[in-house]
Amino acid sequence: MINLSKPNVIMIMTDDQGYADLGCMGSNDLKTPNIDSLAENGVKFTSMYAASPVCSPSRAALLTGRYPGNAGVRAILAGHRRASGLTPAVPTIATALKKLGYATGISGKWHLGLKKECRPNANGFDEFSGFLAGCLDYYSHIFYYGMSDGGCNPTHDLWENEKEVYANGEYLTERITKKSVDFIKRHRDEPFFLYVAYNAPHYPMHAPQKYLDRFPGLPWDRRIMAAMLSAVDDGVGEITAALDKLGLTENTIIYYQSDNGPSRESRNWLDGTEDFYYGSSAGAFTGHKFSLFEGGIRVPAIISMGGRFPHRISDAPHISTDIFPTVLEACGGNPDDYDLDGESIFAYLKGEAENTHEMLFWEMEGQTAVRKGNYKLVLNGRVVESEAPRAEMFLSDLSSDPGEKNNLADEMPELCKELKEAALNWRKGIEETWERDFAANYALT
Repeated sequence: MINLSKPNVIMIMTDDQGYADLGCMGSNDLKTPNIDSLAENGVKFTSMYAASPVCSPSRAALLTGRYPGNAGVRAILAGHRRASGLTPAVPTIATALKKLGYATGISGKWHLGLKKECRPNANGFDEFSGFLAGCLDYYSHIFYYGMSDGGCNPTHDLWENEKEVYANGEYLTERITKKSVDFIKRHRDEPFFLYVAYNAPHYPMHAPQKYLDRFPGLPWDRRIMAAMLSAVDDGVGEITAALDKLGLTENTIIYYQSDNGPSRESRNWLDGTEDFYYGSSAGAFTGHKFSLFEGGIRVPAIISMGGRFPHRISDAPHISTDIFPTVLEACGGNPDDYDLDGESIFAYLKGEAENTHEMLFWEMEGQTAVRKGNYKLVLNGRVVESEAPRAEMFLSDLSSDPGEKNNLADEMPELCKELKEAALNWRKGIEETWERDFAANYALT
């Protein structure tokens, strides 16, 4: 029986990392020994889902334990400094842990709003070192992508709390790691929660030569992604080494997850080329970022605590909203004190029986999806955001067809009807909550 006393918590989130882009998830051309080590000494989830196929809603769900629409973030948020997003009306896990006496910090990508009330320091984080928009040049820390103030001008976006800082030339992934290790060292004598939000391997595709040199035989697009992820893996190694040195490993929960499936956006290239990007991999799954097919929402995920959680591989379906109540329960809090969509899996981590949701749901623009047991129905599902829907209804048995190749809708009309009704009723509730609680905030931006 595991007996915990206010464990430290580190959540590590990567950006646009495909399901198969880890050695422990089946890749044979990448090198991720430090992340793989977490899986070897903890629980690897092979059916963990992001709550959205794009970054802002996915990150909101992880931090709040709510479906994105119930957290007030249903889409990718703008990068200008008037942009709305997450507000203190929806508590984060950082807010909940502060009440339990935790020091709280974030290093890296926020992308949950740039208005003052939407920034990390207003949403439970004592310390913020990172950037507010969706992506940056990894060296100049400038946001170029058409959503800055005025709609076109590049905007510098690097912060220490509410102070804008400049570190031109410092590789952003390495900076995020450095700031994370510094936070751990400074808070070694008190319980802490640290959210390490890497923006790799999101475009633009930048990596120092030393990481590229590790993968000389790969095609260019795969090589640059491998190099960027290798920098993340080194960072995870530095974080775990710091915990070891400070004697904190056995009392620190580490959770690792990607925010959504791999991107194929042409903006990965900076030379005007409109060719799609092929560097990342969703493995056997159909779809990419933006899609509600498995490739867009099933993500690599690991939770570890210095070997104190029994090593297992979980293939049961879970969703990132489950992490808030799991962590809160592990830290001595009560998930029932919060309005959550997630369910705690802490008992399973301790070696007890595994509970799962009866159904899981997703929405993305015109797409809606539901999973019940092994069956998953996608309504108006798009494999690629720029293409027409694959089918009005696409039903899969994921136990025999994880790649969603065969549509069973015509063969199982009663199940389709049941799942469609459940999905649309869920979405109706999301939209009613959105209109009542959140839509006005966005109308003013």
